[in-house]
Amino acid sequence: MATMLITHMDCLWHDTGSSHPERPDRLRAVRHALNETDFPDLIRAEAPLASDEEIARAHPADHVAAMFEAMPAEGRRQLDGDTIVSPGSGDAARRAAGAVIAAIDAVFAGAADNAFCAVRPPGHHAEPTQPMGFCLFNNVAVGAHHARAKHGISRVAVIDFDVHHGNGTEAMFRQDGDLFYGSTHQWPLYPGTGERSERGVRNNICNVPLLPDAGSKEFRFGMEESLLPALAAFKPELLIISAGFDAHERDPLAHLNLTDDDYAWITRELMKIADECCAGRVVSVLEGGYDLDALQTASAAHVRELQRQ
Repeated sequence: MATMLITHMDCLWHDTGSSHPERPDRLRAVRHALNETDFPDLIRAEAPLASDEEIARAHPADHVAAMFEAMPAEGRRQLDGDTIVSPGSGDAARRAAGAVIAAIDAVFAGAADNAFCAVRPPGHHAEPTQPMGFCLFNNVAVGAHHARAKHGISRVAVIDFDVHHGNGTEAMFRQDGDLFYGSTHQWPLYPGTGERSERGVRNNICNVPLLPDAGSKEFRFGMEESLLPALAAFKPELLIISAGFDAHERDPLAHLNLTDDDYAWITRELMKIADECCAGRVVSVLEGGYDLDALQTASAAHVRELQRQ
């Protein structure tokens, strides 16, 4: 399989401060893990800048404009209790969304079989008109709407194994039966959404909450008994992964106990469904993951499986 890695140095200049969990060192760790020596066969590409119009497929245009106007000329600005922007945040956000757009274009053009977008800021908490949870724009939602607008497809699925529920993605998808959102996440935990009873307009939402201290057994059971069958029944024409690695046993922000083997396993399982439904078209997008060592090994395990399928 030809796997494309899309990233950009501009994503490092989103400066949240050295003590913030979502800091530039996260991306440095992922880029180091996916170095050319250990991953010589990755197709490497730079993320373009997403336009206002492309981002506005997922967010109202006036909100997009207001967000870029909120970027400070110097220093940092707090958008909420934990979401911070700096002078470099605007271009970083454009690169993050642009990476997903470029990855989707690449897999539809046959330039790659699948892709991994190593970008920040993350996106799955960003609601239509509200940045939150370290997220400015919802990168995967921008990508889903781009795929429908440019490539003539209707049915796009997002699978999210970040330890936190992607409230923003669910909010954007729940009223559109041709968009599917499935999530495993710790419950209870920030942001307080993601109950199993949240089903969407045509059962297009599938949440699998996991209790604190759950590990491989509970994660794999929830995937096999609920989320994976729902995804297969949906039959997406494109699969996007919100690849957060903060459910790892070493992550400091939550209390699940996944291992690198779990991330490899779920990647294989998702690729099997993608092979059956959408010619293997998979675009994976970095979300959370805050222990740098765990982030390196888990992201490497994930990308290695993308290459093997």
